[in-house]
Amino acid sequence: MTSTSVFSAFSALAPYGWDDAWADAFTPYAAEGLLPGRVVRVDRGQCDVVTADGTLRADTAFVTPHDPLRVVCTGDWVAVEPDGNPRYVRTYLPRRTAFVRSTSSKRSEGQILAANVDHAIVAVSLAVELDLARIERFLALAWESGAQPVVVLTKADLVTDPATLAYLVQDVETTAPGVQVLPVSAAYGDGLDVLAAVVCGGTSVLLGQSGAGKSTLANALVGEDVMDVQAARDVDGKGRHTTTTRNLLALPGGGVLIDTPGLRGVGLWDAGSGVGQVFSEIEELAQDCRFHDCAHESEPGCAVRAAIDSGDLPERRLESYRKLMRENQRIVAKTDARLRSEIRREWKRKGAEGRAAMEAKRGRLR
Repeated sequence: MTSTSVFSAFSALAPYGWDDAWADAFTPYAAEGLLPGRVVRVDRGQCDVVTADGTLRADTAFVTPHDPLRVVCTGDWVAVEPDGNPRYVRTYLPRRTAFVRSTSSKRSEGQILAANVDHAIVAVSLAVELDLARIERFLALAWESGAQPVVVLTKADLVTDPATLAYLVQDVETTAPGVQVLPVSAAYGDGLDVLAAVVCGGTSVLLGQSGAGKSTLANALVGEDVMDVQAARDVDGKGRHTTTTRNLLALPGGGVLIDTPGLRGVGLWDAGSGVGQVFSEIEELAQDCRFHDCAHESEPGCAVRAAIDSGDLPERRLESYRKLMRENQRIVAKTDARLRSEIRREWKRKGAEGRAAMEAKRGRLR
C-alpha cells in the first residue's frame, strides 16, 4: 500500500475502530498489496468487509475452517485481496478479545460470536421476571472474553413504579459486582444518553435472549431503523429470531455496535476466570476459610457459610456459583486430557475418603 492508500485506510476505517496498533499489525500484509478491512457480517462462508474502497463481499475459504474458533467472524480485522472474482480474505489480524460460547453439539466445541469487542452489553427485558442465573451466565462469558460487561434493563417503561424499578436495578447490581446496570426505555429514550456515552468509544456487542429488545435498542442507538423488529409473545416475553446474523453497525456518536441473534443456549466455554469475576465476593470470602480446599458445605471455619448464615450472602448465589463452576469444569475436561486425569484422581481421592469415613463410622457404632 502507498502512503496515500494508508491515509485513505485510516480516514475510511477510523469510524470502525482502526488505529495505529491495527495499522502496525497489518504492515506485513500491506507489503503484499492486500487491503485492510473490518468484517461487518458473515454468512455461509462469505463475509461483508468494510474497506477504504467501500464494502466488499469476500470468500473466507483461505482461512483455516477446521477449528471453529479460528473462523472469520464479525468484528475481525482482515487482509483482503484488492481484486479478483471472487475476492478472498487471506487472514485475520490477532484478536484483542473474543466472545466465545459452547455449542449445543455433543462434541463440546466452542463458537466465536464476536471479536475485538470492548463492551459486552447484556440486554435483559423487564417485561418478564428477572432470571438472575441467566444474567450471571452471560456475565461469565463477557468477563472471560476480555470485554467490560454492561447490563441494560430494557423496556423499563413497563415498570411504572419508581421504587419497584430501583429494587430491580439493585437486585441485578448485587448479581453483577463491578458491572454498570442501566435501566433503558428505547420507546421513550430514557437512559439512552447514558448508554450512548458508554458505547461511543470502541466496539460493543449486544447479547441476550430473543425478545430482550436488542434490535430496538440497536435502532435507537444508530438513530434509524437498520434492524427489523418483531413483537415478543405476551405469554412469556420471548421473541422470534428477528436478527439472524451478527451485524456490525457504525454509531453516529462514535464507536461501533455488533447486534447478535437471540441466544437460547449460553453454554460456558473455558470461562473459569469469568465465573470467578461474576462471583468475586464468594472467592474473596473463600480466602478466609480455614481450609484452602473448602467446599463451603459443612466444614468448620467456612467463611462462605458464615456469610450465608449472617444473611450477607444469598444461598442462591452460592448454588449458582457451584453450578457454573461444575459446568465449566466438565467443558474444559472434555477438551483437556490432563485435566480429565486430575479430575478422575480427585474423584478417586474423595471416594476413598468417603469410604474410610463410612468404615470409621461403622466401627464406632459396633
